Amino acid sequence: MNLHEYQAKALLEKYSVPTQKGINVSTSIDAEDAYERIKQEFSSNFAVLKAQIHAGGRGKGTIIGKDQRGVAVAKNKNEVKNIADNILGGTLVTIQTGPEGKLVNSVFVAQDVYYPGPNPVKEFYISVLFDREKGKNVIIYSTEGGMNIEDVAHDTPEKLFKEWVMPFGTLEPFQARRIAFNLGLSGDAYKNAVKFVTNLYNAYLGMDAALIEINPMFKTSDDKIIAVDAKVNIDDNALYRHPELQILRDIREEDPTEVEAGKYNLNFVKLDGNVGCMVNGAGLAMATMDMIKLSGGEPANFLDVGGTANAQTVEAGFHIILKDPNVKAILINIFGGIVRCDRVAEGVIEAFKKIGNINIPIIVRLQGTNAEEAKIMIDNSGLKVISAIKLSEAAEQIKNALSPVFAL
Repeated sequence: MNLHEYQAKALLEKYSVPTQKGINVSTSIDAEDAYERIKQEFSSNFAVLKAQIHAGGRGKGTIIGKDQRGVAVAKNKNEVKNIADNILGGTLVTIQTGPEGKLVNSVFVAQDVYYPGPNPVKEFYISVLFDREKGKNVIIYSTEGGMNIEDVAHDTPEKLFKEWVMPFGTLEPFQARRIAFNLGLSGDAYKNAVKFVTNLYNAYLGMDAALIEINPMFKTSDDKIIAVDAKVNIDDNALYRHPELQILRDIREEDPTEVEAGKYNLNFVKLDGNVGCMVNGAGLAMATMDMIKLSGGEPANFLDVGGTANAQTVEAGFHIILKDPNVKAILINIFGGIVRCDRVAEGVIEAFKKIGNINIPIIVRLQGTNAEEAKIMIDNSGLKVISAIKLSEAAEQIKNALSPVFAL
């Protein structure tokens, strides 16, 4: 579950991770009020307005139809209003959103942290996540903050550092000190960085996060270390332990079909292909997607109906797949080990009856428990479906279905 920047910062503050202070608003009037409060608290006329969407690259992204970036600095109250009016309700396109962009529902009005002082400011990068290859948590950090970490890894790999920690262990003090040292810090900045990194790792563990990314982790001119931006992703599998975090979910930022699938406990991920697939079991789903690609198609989705599927969940999956206008064929590939094939057949039949005319090819491969009964059910239903026994036969049918001369 992804969080907005303002939500992530509020959570990090609970773990004593210093952040850039600000107020999240949804109207330009509220943005003006937030600016006045920030101006008074931090004695600065400058404020930063940040569009709140679940995507990176906001500073370089633009609002469709307007000459407005997703992150902008305002020098006075009038500029705050103009920027907020341009961002709120607009569609922000970044390198991560794709050309369709994302609607901006709120703006984070934040303090200016680039104030003058006795020492130069500096941007760093730091993130915490799980390294599956090593089976350990890893802290990735760099002296080159404020830019894409992928570019740093490619162009200057010597500036990218990693610190591994056992999954159920704590970050040792010497490790936090090593991170601060590798970042080239000294004096108060060094001490503050050690505290920052330690608390950040504690936040990662405490929130059951899948990822915490701070870019930039910022050294102010008076040697404070703060999170200017924050990206937090909570492990969905751990949300049952954190009801206080579940309420932070913003379904407006999620794909509507994935939200609908979640209501039926379906594991669904929308993709960009032309062949919809309904499968039981993640491993079989991956193999089916590979088979679709080898047959000349592209999977339009990952849909695992799971081992407890019934006619209702299968019908729901059918509805969800058919909502994608790019789908030119549907492959149902079920191995009846846990879920019975006749349950799947019942769901397919009910979906056909309720949806009505379906003018794309449907390939059904059912094997395992009650497969023969399922085949009889489908054959006697009068449905225009193509049955297959072997996976190779299903692959051949996919090729035929995608042929421009194919017709039901």
